[in-house]
Amino acid sequence: MELSDIRPLIEFYHSKLSQVSLDFKRYLYNKINWKARIIGIRGERGVGKTTMLIQRIKEKYTNPDDTIYISLDHLWFKTHSLQELIGFLYNRGINEFYIDEVHKNEDWSRIIKNLYDQYADLRVIYTGSSMLELDNSIVDMSRRQTPYILKGMSFREFLEYDGTIDIPAYGLEDILSNHSAIALDIVSRLKVLREFDKYLHYGVYPFYKEGGDDFLTMLQNVVKLVVESDLPAVEKVSYPTIDKCKKLFMIIAENVPLQPNTEKLASSMSTTRNTLLSLLYKLDEAEILNLLTTELKNYKRLVNPEKIYLGNTNLMYAFSPKINIGTMRETFFINQLSAVCSVQMPAKGDFLVNGDYLFEIGGDNKNFEQIADIPTSYLGIDGIETGYGNRIPLWMFGLLY
Repeated sequence: MELSDIRPLIEFYHSKLSQVSLDFKRYLYNKINWKARIIGIRGERGVGKTTMLIQRIKEKYTNPDDTIYISLDHLWFKTHSLQELIGFLYNRGINEFYIDEVHKNEDWSRIIKNLYDQYADLRVIYTGSSMLELDNSIVDMSRRQTPYILKGMSFREFLEYDGTIDIPAYGLEDILSNHSAIALDIVSRLKVLREFDKYLHYGVYPFYKEGGDDFLTMLQNVVKLVVESDLPAVEKVSYPTIDKCKKLFMIIAENVPLQPNTEKLASSMSTTRNTLLSLLYKLDEAEILNLLTTELKNYKRLVNPEKIYLGNTNLMYAFSPKINIGTMRETFFINQLSAVCSVQMPAKGDFLVNGDYLFEIGGDNKNFEQIADIPTSYLGIDGIETGYGNRIPLWMFGLLY
């Protein structure tokens, strides 16, 4: 291998460097232990994983050619080996590699294992689909690698990214106990309900800025790529199964929140209940669906979901023919809370959070009738700027990360 052989990769890398700014960093950036030898970042397509890798390079390296960013979905890898490339560059002084889209190589975990064993000072920072199963058996990866998950932008991040206002993240307990003071400070500085409506329409994905009027079309294409490209890369699925997956997603999009009869739904799709559940949980892992279960969610034990939501409110605008405001509110709540908490289906109310806090979600007329006399119960109320007592503005649950 010669330097001329990797020119397409270098040009692609330099192109990425020129496109990325350090002005805004996702919430996860400063939580990562960048000193770890192997760092894995999973996340939904389109939430900014690639940008995070490039930002780290720009922040750390005065000379960007002291490292390299590579994406395994680059056509170069159709005729070349990742292991050969890294060996070639390592022998020329590069020992830190930023590898994007690892799920595009089915042998990625074995390759990282071999590289880890072969080069004592080699460091790898990689990204992959949120559906990617991190194989902790390789080189005792549970001890040696540090895994992270990057979620879609929170409402708080959207406000910063959009140039509106910088707000610190608040823990759930802070919001429950001190929401009035927090809200009063924020609403004194911006029209929060106007900004919240923008977020619900397009604020989850950073690429809304480049998308403009084409954002929803771009988002539809993201979901298409998840099903047609990412799913087959991490799961052995046939074309008919991919087709069923698309059909399943659209059935749910047109009927959210779906309270599924899994036997009937499986029959209507000419598949088995087990296959249906497997697809549902894969789409949940891909974060284009959100499954609400009575038990804590476990991807190794697939139980019937009680309700199925789209992954976030932007997806509702991209795929749902009619937007139900009640479903919109619940979709926002479960999306934001599930990023930092456990969320289950309770016997009463809408959501049980961290096994302790019970929530009902609704508009200004919502009351405690359904969850009266239940300790640690709260209302998430849409359409209000500030709340009181256990009535908390819905938008405030977008400040958690």
